[in-house]
Amino acid sequence: MDKTKICITTLEYPPDVGGVGESVHRIAKMLIDSGYEVHIAVFRSKQRLVTDGSRRRSSCITIIQDGVFVHRIKSAARNPETEIQDFFSDVYFQLQCLYIKYNFDLFHAFFLNETGFVTTLLAKENDIPVINSVRGSDLHKHILNPKNHAQIAWILNNSTWVTFVSQNLQKRASVITPSVKLKSSAFWNSIAPINFEELPTPSLVKELPGIVIGSSGRFRDKKGIEFLLDACAALSKQLDLTLLLIGDFVEKEQEYWQQQIQHSSIGDRLQITGITSRQEALAYLPHLDIFVIPSLNDGCPNTLLEAMLAGRAIIGTRVDAIAEIIADGVDGLLVNPGSTEELMTSIRYLANQPQLRSHLGKAANKKALQKLAPAVEHQHWMHVYQKVLATSSFSPMPIGNGIWQPKI
Repeated sequence: MDKTKICITTLEYPPDVGGVGESVHRIAKMLIDSGYEVHIAVFRSKQRLVTDGSRRRSSCITIIQDGVFVHRIKSAARNPETEIQDFFSDVYFQLQCLYIKYNFDLFHAFFLNETGFVTTLLAKENDIPVINSVRGSDLHKHILNPKNHAQIAWILNNSTWVTFVSQNLQKRASVITPSVKLKSSAFWNSIAPINFEELPTPSLVKELPGIVIGSSGRFRDKKGIEFLLDACAALSKQLDLTLLLIGDFVEKEQEYWQQQIQHSSIGDRLQITGITSRQEALAYLPHLDIFVIPSLNDGCPNTLLEAMLAGRAIIGTRVDAIAEIIADGVDGLLVNPGSTEELMTSIRYLANQPQLRSHLGKAANKKALQKLAPAVEHQHWMHVYQKVLATSSFSPMPIGNGIWQPKI
């Protein structure tokens, strides 16, 4: 019997860099291992812009990557700046062609604002069940744009099922669309074990004197880095410390962050690696004394899970999955978002207690291995997929180990 065919739409997929892409890749592997045929359709509206004067027709290039059908969709470039509705019209057409060719049994969109609408529209028109997965900024930022509100509410209302990476996001969606309460689930991302001892030591490690305080990711408005800058700048007058930012600021905010760094008076106490590979970013983690994730909102950040696996003493904010995962005083410390004072107090507290840092780091590592293991997330996803596929009368479902039977 033919395998059940699942089409996941996403803004990014490896080798693209980003947390959503990593999550989709991880879930695709889970589905492949469970006997599904998996297709990934990748498209992003910023790719509609052409700066070199070239023109192109819309296209969809398909490759098989680790057993997954990866379809990279591009809109036509008929003029220097394609209108957003023209972009989505091209994407819809290419996605529809994929559906006609492969006859998908289920659609799954990651991120409401770009992929959710076009995916849900196509699924509903063809009576195919559709899952929408909320990641964070779609309900924290984009919902606040009046132009997006009606569309996001429509997506939530017309989803067969909605998943969230935190209970906080699930609650907000239920306020916007009350029916979400009856067709949704919230569970955290997972992370596979990492052998940090196999990673080479980055050369910059030799230039990190004192207590090393670090944070990692693609730094932008929601990350709260300005409060960490101010906290470390003030503490540098009392402590021998280095603030290491593993990654870089997003391009459109570069001028803002340069200004914030200048105003913080942190001086040479700050080191920024610039954009790195994931492997290099991971290699820095064992050399941190304290990992700080000062986000104002953040879904379920992979960087938090990586720091937990690395056994770092973590300071996080009381937002989204960060506050759900970290137990204050047990496997990390929690502070209120946007509070330089609370960050200063917590950093100073941990800087002077190496035994406590070790204790918190070991507890964080244990929680990551037990409660954030891929097997846990796999169980959640299998429950969601089987529940949603049950809404389609004759879709085959996997049971056991590679055994198939039709649904009745």
